[in-house]
Amino acid sequence: MTADRPPFRDPSLPVDARAADLLGRLAPAERLALLHQFAPGVDRLGLAAFRTGQEALHGVAWMGPATVFPQAVGLGASWHPELVRRVGEAVSREARAMRAKDERVGLNVWAPTVNLLRHPLWGRGEEGYSEDPALTSAIAVAFTRGLRGDHPAYWRTAPVLKHWLAHNNETARDTSSASVRPRVLREYDLRAFRGAVEAGAVAGVMPAYNLVNGRPNHLSPYLGSELRTWTERELLVCSDAGAPSNLADSQGYFDTHEEAVAAALRAGVDSFTDHGTDSSIVLGRLERALERGLMDQEDVDRAVRRQLTVRFLLGEFDPELDPYAHETAYDTAAHRALAREAAEAAIVLLRNEPAGGAPLLPLRQGGRIAVVGLLADAVKLDWYSGALLHRSSPLDGLRERFGADRVDFAEGVDRIRLRTADGRALRVPENADGESARGAEVALDPALLAGRTDLPPLTADAEGTLLDLIDWGDGVLTLRAPDGRYLSVAGDGLVRASADEPGGWVVQETFRFEAHGDGHLLLHLGTGGYVSVAADGVKVAAGRETAAVLSVETVERGEEAVARAAAGADTVIVVAGNDPHVNGRETEDRTTLALPPHQDRLWRAAHAANPRTVLVLVSSYPYAVPDAAATLPALLWTAHGGQAAGTALARVLAGDVSPAGRLPQTWYASDDDLPDLFDYDVIGGRQTYLYSDRTPLFPFGHGLTYTAFGYEGLTAAVGAEGVRLSCTVTNTGAVASDEVVQVYARAVAPSVPRPHRELVAHERIHLAPGGTAALAFTVPLSALAYWDVAHGRWAVEPGAYEFLAGPSSADARRTVRVELAGEAPGPRPVLEAGLAAVDYDEQTGTVIVDRSKVSGDAVTPAADAPGTLLYRACDFGDGVTELAVTAAGTGEVTFYAGAGSAELARLAVAPTGSPYAYATVGAPCHVRDVTDLRVELRGPLRLAHVAFSC
Repeated sequence: MTADRPPFRDPSLPVDARAADLLGRLAPAERLALLHQFAPGVDRLGLAAFRTGQEALHGVAWMGPATVFPQAVGLGASWHPELVRRVGEAVSREARAMRAKDERVGLNVWAPTVNLLRHPLWGRGEEGYSEDPALTSAIAVAFTRGLRGDHPAYWRTAPVLKHWLAHNNETARDTSSASVRPRVLREYDLRAFRGAVEAGAVAGVMPAYNLVNGRPNHLSPYLGSELRTWTERELLVCSDAGAPSNLADSQGYFDTHEEAVAAALRAGVDSFTDHGTDSSIVLGRLERALERGLMDQEDVDRAVRRQLTVRFLLGEFDPELDPYAHETAYDTAAHRALAREAAEAAIVLLRNEPAGGAPLLPLRQGGRIAVVGLLADAVKLDWYSGALLHRSSPLDGLRERFGADRVDFAEGVDRIRLRTADGRALRVPENADGESARGAEVALDPALLAGRTDLPPLTADAEGTLLDLIDWGDGVLTLRAPDGRYLSVAGDGLVRASADEPGGWVVQETFRFEAHGDGHLLLHLGTGGYVSVAADGVKVAAGRETAAVLSVETVERGEEAVARAAAGADTVIVVAGNDPHVNGRETEDRTTLALPPHQDRLWRAAHAANPRTVLVLVSSYPYAVPDAAATLPALLWTAHGGQAAGTALARVLAGDVSPAGRLPQTWYASDDDLPDLFDYDVIGGRQTYLYSDRTPLFPFGHGLTYTAFGYEGLTAAVGAEGVRLSCTVTNTGAVASDEVVQVYARAVAPSVPRPHRELVAHERIHLAPGGTAALAFTVPLSALAYWDVAHGRWAVEPGAYEFLAGPSSADARRTVRVELAGEAPGPRPVLEAGLAAVDYDEQTGTVIVDRSKVSGDAVTPAADAPGTLLYRACDFGDGVTELAVTAAGTGEVTFYAGAGSAELARLAVAPTGSPYAYATVGAPCHVRDVTDLRVELRGPLRLAHVAFSC
């Protein structure tokens, strides 16, 4: 190339060659500077500044107004990959169009979230797609393909999958460790990531805050041993915000930040998201780590090359050739229609029983409709939503569809006054300011948005102001002024009616009553202070001693207004659910599946006044509502549906479109059915629809339509590429509708625990009345395999397998059986390689921990009590005479054969001085033939390996 056009500017060269050339032209200090999220430009090379990370989970977020699609869990409920691909395309087109006007809009998008929805109390369940890895993978592949675009050389945006790996708890999320056995790791958690990576539409991943098997995810050895083996492309690993600092701070995994950043870089982290836009702190740590030899220039170059590769794919260096450089599609008619279509597709009809003859839904024409409930006139956004361009609440949608004169409304809030001990009541001053409250601003990090201080604070006088009180559950309250603004607390501690909605990283609009004598103290949850009444206004004080003792004067209970509206209507629509910023969100898990008592009272009041009551649950997660499911004739669920949610709901209720969404996760009947939040062993813990032995309230994949479908002619043929299945599905009813055809597989007589049934294929189809579709699926044999811990490989066990086709996991309309040759598992060859402690078949009372800070696993008792490991069918051949354990720490290891109580061997492990200092201890042991081996661990030791010798 000529001097004025170096090779990295030559689009005819391969991307890796161009990246290598540009890397070679960067000075060492310039390379190091590129490792921070906010990478500076290099003017002498024409290299622009670059930011990793643009939130785009269900629309462009944090950058002002954009098309808002249903929450991710709602997209999962559509079971419609092609629809989700179009949503991804629309999001990426808007990102490009917005970037053309504001360069702060990034093209390295941090989406989608593919963490499996293993536990329904997880606070971030709204961000994932499903509890099932196959469905999650299918939806993620579709969304990332839409985000990436279809040009062979250039990407519209560069998606990063979140959050690597096994991340399902917000409680202690940066210090807790998920114990993930090898089978669960490979059969469950990794599968959610692998499909999208192998599909070639993923630019990288973001590690999670938590630890897996005792090691922080930002040091995950699986970034190298798994992730980067799934594709020949370079993958960019971006840290989560603040996580590099956590390694030496909250996690205490390293003594110094220099050790931490060096270890993360060497493990495969390429971009450090830490300390916001101030790169100096992280770069200083990296510089010192380089000086001390904790990392080398090759480590830096490797990470920079990966970032540059993404930038080449985004067309940064070829603006004249970038097919997406002049994108203008923003808030188009097509995007608005797609938002409505997606919201319609996400609606799940859970129950639809007769009410006076025919099923209650769709609503009959004529008559009055009462729309009631705390979410009846709400369009709730979550932490990863953009600002609304358009707004349609359930009330808006129903009035638009049926006519405002036929639709009545009652929100169901409690209307109260808060009186002080001297008889005064809190008053909200008149506010002539018509500007939007907090939330309309644009910020790369909305956590930095401050509350308003330009409005007058609350005062107290004889009359006071009537406030709307909403109890969101767990005693968490919001209080709202007559003008619709929520009471909030800004940095000066004064209480004002200043927020359009609860929100922010630390929500400043939530309170809790605490009983105090004959009254209550009002605790402000955002600050932990108590409300007091002072001369300069109502404020939050630090302690209880200056808090105001308040009495609650209830003027009207919400259920009274709801009952009045319900009694005067032909049909009642109760809209209940959650606010995504309260009781279940990032940083906060839920404590219960139960619907909050306030909302439980509302649907009961509506039904008591009018038996023709429909309950619509609009929520980020499942609820346990057994009474409603047994009592009410109709029940629906939808995730928060974005800008067109109300229109979509009204069209479904009216029968303009038949509901056909399906549950992407199990709805359990009660909290008693749930595993421990921190138990990640879906196999041993019998979790999700795959393994749970409980009867759910509504099963995975459940969802009804306004018509009926018949399934016929399910056939199966085994070939070299897998099992070929075919069936026909017919709309036997009178209504055109989508149907989600689901195919599950099960091993009939497995030798190890396998799923009750496992989704292996699905397709969403549309059929007119009487219409028939012939469907064909090919299930690869790999989808029927399990991870054989005895031999460290994937295996398809020989024997019978059943394939079940139907509309849900619990409704198999047709079943066919095949015989697979497979490979018999055989006993464990313990004489060849011994036993890796982590490769157990069953365990009680143990957790997996890190063998070293780089790689490897060990097993330790979970508490002071002994832990037990079981290894089945160990082949000792003609017999062994000695064993040796490799362990760290101190304690005792005892071995038993089979179910017997006689000891084979007992070893004491003397203190090794460190959890990472391993010693080998031997003892006589006489055992032969094939038998189960049971190992008991006592004390704070870490067992890594057991070897046997003759």
